[in-house]
Amino acid sequence: MFRSIGWIRISVDSGIAVAFFALTAFSTVYAPYDNIAFMPLIAGFMSIALAIRRLSPGLSLAVAWFGAIVQMLLLLPPLPTNIAIFGVIYVTAAYGSRLVMWLGAASTALGALAIASYMFLMGVNTTADPYYDPADGIISTALVALFGFGLAWTGGALVRALHRAQDNRAAQRAAEAVAQAEQERGRIARDMHDVVAHSLAVVVAQANGARYAGRTDPQIALDTLATIAQTAGSALADVRMLLAQLRHREAEGPQPTIADLDALFGQIRAAGVDLRVDIDPAPRGDVPASVQLAVYRILQEALTNALRHRTGGGVDVTLAWQPGSVTVTVANDATGERHSARDGLGHGIIGMRERAALVGGSLDIEHGGDRFVVRAAIPWEGTE
Repeated sequence: MFRSIGWIRISVDSGIAVAFFALTAFSTVYAPYDNIAFMPLIAGFMSIALAIRRLSPGLSLAVAWFGAIVQMLLLLPPLPTNIAIFGVIYVTAAYGSRLVMWLGAASTALGALAIASYMFLMGVNTTADPYYDPADGIISTALVALFGFGLAWTGGALVRALHRAQDNRAAQRAAEAVAQAEQERGRIARDMHDVVAHSLAVVVAQANGARYAGRTDPQIALDTLATIAQTAGSALADVRMLLAQLRHREAEGPQPTIADLDALFGQIRAAGVDLRVDIDPAPRGDVPASVQLAVYRILQEALTNALRHRTGGGVDVTLAWQPGSVTVTVANDATGERHSARDGLGHGIIGMRERAALVGGSLDIEHGGDRFVVRAAIPWEGTE
């Protein structure tokens, strides 16, 4: 019944209604009529309808209709205060509910019909011409009223459509913001998984090696502890950067690139893995940053899995940087039991597939016998 429009709009509408009443309630244009004493009454109804038109369009329409019916029962002629009806019809289309909107549309036709019928019953003659046909004047007045009411309602309907379009745009922007936030959270979760899983795998492998080597050569144990400290410190720095991104979305922080692959390979070799890397052709200078990040994270996760599930054999890494694409292959020896337990359902493999898909690539897993192969193909727009 009532809309929330704020006290400022209520005060403005009330002030306009008071001024409208003062201008139309005591007009002397219809002095020849004996019943003009009721003009302030009709002006009061119309002013009330004008005052609450935006607060309650439905109630405003009802008050305007009630005032018009009282006016016709008192046999009053058309009055200047009837101009308020145009404003009431406008707000029913602009701000009213769907029911009120269509009641306003129906009121345009019923109002024009009521005016024509009322003038016909009163026998109103707007001219002193003896050849004037009152029927022509009544029809013309009805058409003018219908056009005026219809124009007011159409204007309100256009404003309603504009507001709805603005609301739709705002809802779309809100939905895009939510989707972007979800995507950002997913990216940070993948980065967190990559950093923590890789670093812990290296630390565990180094700690196990140091435990046995320390019995025969304490220096090896000390070197291994230094590697563990370096790996843990690097992981801690990465985790802090990701947590900073969660607190401040604008602080993206530096992301790893293919220039950091040597350090990654060094960590894996330091964990005691026989890592063989073959890069042919070499990377070009136009590799997008998103592709570099995807290649780094895929290699990081694949090598972490190889470190976890290794059976003593080596790990082969192949990178082929073609113009406009790159193929990444990581192959390692692994027992069938340890990989088939998850068989591609782990978060790491899901994350690698998502990494590849985000940059338009694909990732396949091959597990045959005691060989586990991760192969990713990533295209990009590059120059020849």
